[in-house]
Amino acid sequence: MNESIPGPQPRWRTVDSLDVAVFENGTALARFAARAAAECLRAAIEKQGTAAVIFATGNSQLEFLRALALEPGVNWGAVTAFHMDEYLGLPAGHPAAFRRYIHEKIGQILHPARVHYLEGDALEPAAECDRYSGLLTAQPIDLCCLGIGENGHLAFNDPPVAHFEDARKVNIVALDQACRLQQVGEGHFPNLDTVPSYALTLTIPMLCSARRMICIAPEARKARAVRDALTGPISTTCPASYLRSQPQAVLLLDPDSAAAWLRT
Repeated sequence: MNESIPGPQPRWRTVDSLDVAVFENGTALARFAARAAAECLRAAIEKQGTAAVIFATGNSQLEFLRALALEPGVNWGAVTAFHMDEYLGLPAGHPAAFRRYIHEKIGQILHPARVHYLEGDALEPAAECDRYSGLLTAQPIDLCCLGIGENGHLAFNDPPVAHFEDARKVNIVALDQACRLQQVGEGHFPNLDTVPSYALTLTIPMLCSARRMICIAPEARKARAVRDALTGPISTTCPASYLRSQPQAVLLLDPDSAAAWLRT
């Protein structure tokens, strides 16, 4: 991958089956991730006429999404987009709703042919999980653009509920306190009491079913989770450690997020 994408090249290492790159700064990381994502989508569309992609949300993805919007040659009219989680009970118009994030940052900017929204305020959440699972099953997922939570989660698969062998594609899960505090720290909620305690999330096997995974994890607040993911056991105590078993995945870091790992 590092040979096929032009531009400033990072330092590469391999941890088990996972390629890991450390960039000179967050901007270089975002631009590289955008080029890699665009290349993946262009290749899928050229081969099969369409492409399907799962997007993460959160502050760590913003610079990447801005860079992706500048990438030429992607026929977004052939792309179907999904997102990977949503708070249970939160209306779509809430400032912290991931549906709103996806609509504003992806739907209105990139204009995919279809954006499938996970409805966290559906009257029957279990039925909503089944509905979204059916949409995900309707076509192979070509690309998953994800991040790592401060507690090591992937999507909303926090350590207490993460399952590497989950048979379901979408689950209702309880959010642990570290995850909820991250949402406050990122400015999405005023305090812990206002953060929902439950969410709908794509499972780890569903995320990892993508043909290509680009994990974008900048910022110092991710340093501990990155270190644990790359140096500890592959375990649900740090769900992101499972990326080390996924040869289709690449983990992109900046100096701040890589610092604790590089000191080990």
